[in-house]
Amino acid sequence: MEHGVSDKKVWFITGASRGMGADFAKAVLAAGHAVVASGRDTARVSKALGQATDLMPVKLDVTSRTDAEAAVRAAIDRFGRIDVLVNNAASFYAGYFEELTPEQIGQQLAASLIGPMNVTRAVLPVMRKQRSGHIISISSSAGLAAGFEFVTAYAASKFGLEGWMESLQAEVAPFGIATTIVNPGFFRTELLTEQSTNYAEASIGDYDERRGPLVEYWKAQNGQQSGDPAKLARALITIASEKQPPRRFLAGADAIATAEQKIADLKAQIEAHRALSTSLAFD
Repeated sequence: MEHGVSDKKVWFITGASRGMGADFAKAVLAAGHAVVASGRDTARVSKALGQATDLMPVKLDVTSRTDAEAAVRAAIDRFGRIDVLVNNAASFYAGYFEELTPEQIGQQLAASLIGPMNVTRAVLPVMRKQRSGHIISISSSAGLAAGFEFVTAYAASKFGLEGWMESLQAEVAPFGIATTIVNPGFFRTELLTEQSTNYAEASIGDYDERRGPLVEYWKAQNGQQSGDPAKLARALITIASEKQPPRRFLAGADAIATAEQKIADLKAQIEAHRALSTSLAFD
């Protein structure tokens, strides 16, 4: 697929050393674009993605603002612009809320909510100056509906990510900057591998009966997920090339089913108390 210079974009992808981020980077390079691929360990990024003229691995721990600023400066020194930012780096602290420590919850928020904020804060001056750009943040079905156990910390980070992105959209649209929240369902990535999932320590007896089967369930899902990350990567390239990219993209039939259930639940809850809800104004 040959690209004219005008079509070529510079993508900045976080968490690119493995999992979905690596798939995104490979697809973007294959489509003829340039990629700034960031990870905590640049050697691992290079190992995952190989060598390419238009590939620049950069060191970036998203929890570090100085890392974020340095990575963006390096990207600009090399490519002169950043057209698409993909906030992909994240972690998963799984467990019952009462068994997750405040430290673990802090780490979850640092990686999956404050991290994307750090990187976006560093990239926005570049995009404002260009009067163009596209910020894509990878959320989750659990960022839209989270009525199941073990994801309190993760869902809190993703719900926060979505609220921040929705409001940011209104702030940056006047500068020609688009934003997209992506809600993937279950994709066969590395999120559920030992490197990416941290389980709470078992500490409260009341949860014992349910905990074992749940941990087994999450571990069993690893490698069995229906979503193909390579196809999601190509879908991102498609939406990034649209004149008006969607503010939200549901990734996977399971993600659509989750969203439709959420809509149905909201409607039912509105109707259940409509009279009471609408009786609260001053007389």
